[in-house]
Amino acid sequence: MANNEETSKKVATAAIKMALSDRDEENLLKADYKEQKMKVAAVDFGGNFNSSVKTMIERAIVAAKREGVIKETHTEQGAVAGATREALIQINPKAIGFNVGGKIGVAREGDHISVAVFFAIGLLHLNEMAIGLGHRAVT
Repeated sequence: MANNEETSKKVATAAIKMALSDRDEENLLKADYKEQKMKVAAVDFGGNFNSSVKTMIERAIVAAKREGVIKETHTEQGAVAGATREALIQINPKAIGFNVGGKIGVAREGDHISVAVFFAIGLLHLNEMAIGLGHRAVT
């Protein structure tokens, strides 16, 4: 297995690709990553950023459990929740007070879990794009 830095980068890249993918690309990526022994998940999201942070974190956890990225343990659910929160904090300055729409990507290999969020932040027809990334290690 690759060293920790290489694995962290590989998992972060996979989470970002999942967050950027459309439905067809998502299915292709899932198949490719499965061959590489990496577990991935993705979930769409849209709504008011301020009132939806909890829902976004919950959706990331549910998607990760549904796709077998994590087990139903406090440690693994907490890792996804923490990484998702970290990713959301990174886009908070742009998104606060606005509606967002996009996708959350989750990836795991071994002890490494990354969550990426990719959102269009709405202001009439003038959308800002933002991406955030969080990483956790679990054993």
